[in-house]
Amino acid sequence: MNSLIALMIFVAIVFVLLSVLLSFIPVGLWITAYFSGVKIGIFTLVGMRFRRVQPARIVRPLIKTTKAGMNLDIDKLEAHLLAGGDVNRVADALIAAQRAEINLGFERAAAIDLAGRDVLQAVQVSVNPKVIETPKISAVAKDGIEMMVKAKVTVRANIDRLIGGSGEETIIARVGEGIVTTVGSSNDHKAVLENPDSISRTVLEKGLDAGTAFEILSIDIADIDVGRNIGAELQTDQAEADKRIAQAKAEERRAMAVAREQEMKAAVQEMHAKVVEAEAEVPRAMAAALRDGKLGVMDYYNMRNILADTSMREAISQINKDKENNKNNKK
Repeated sequence: MNSLIALMIFVAIVFVLLSVLLSFIPVGLWITAYFSGVKIGIFTLVGMRFRRVQPARIVRPLIKTTKAGMNLDIDKLEAHLLAGGDVNRVADALIAAQRAEINLGFERAAAIDLAGRDVLQAVQVSVNPKVIETPKISAVAKDGIEMMVKAKVTVRANIDRLIGGSGEETIIARVGEGIVTTVGSSNDHKAVLENPDSISRTVLEKGLDAGTAFEILSIDIADIDVGRNIGAELQTDQAEADKRIAQAKAEERRAMAVAREQEMKAAVQEMHAKVVEAEAEVPRAMAAALRDGKLGVMDYYNMRNILADTSMREAISQINKDKENNKNNKK
């Protein structure tokens, strides 16, 4: 009985050890690789375990590329994975490039992948061009009419310029700049409406794909609408500004006139005060003249008669003026 229990314990220990060993040594993956034609040693897979690399992430892409007729270095694949790259995507891109007869090596594909670009999508766009649609771009012709233009840009990925080349945003910005320049150089917005292909032709000739990761194949005007009359709005705004300037200058002149009027009133009041002050001295002077014998009594009365006669004449003249004004008003 004791021997049976010992045997069962021994079998259990052996089973556990084998389970641990088989879980650490990917025997199944090694068998798959062997029958797929991939020559890789079992100890190489164990070494990947020690380097904290999942062997399946290396072996499966290696099987795919081997079946496709490519001979990749397993160390380079492992180095790319350790650098943070996607080995499986690089393998798919290499296979797609080979089928499309695109010259793409592992080193360039790995560099594109590590640069943060989708290398598989780049190969697919190289085979099947992509259409980029721009938003509505506002451009103004020389006659002041705004044109709203939307374009569709057909591009193909340029594998050689994927590293360091700018993306779709640059293409859209450059196409928008070309549309604004082309429409702005047109004398009449009607000419733009009649020949929208002139926009795409002119913009395409500018070589807008320089320094980008794409090659522009065509630029097609998808939609073109007439917008606001910018020229008329600018003229209206200018006229309003001129009106405000004129009103400000008129207000300034009015303020200056009011100030001059106030100055004149102050001067008149000052002169009137001096006249009143001088008239106040007349009786004193006359009294002094009578006292000193320089002015006789009859002379005084003659002067008073003259003043009274002058006042009467002024009153009669004012009455006649009032009568004349009343007649003119009645007419």
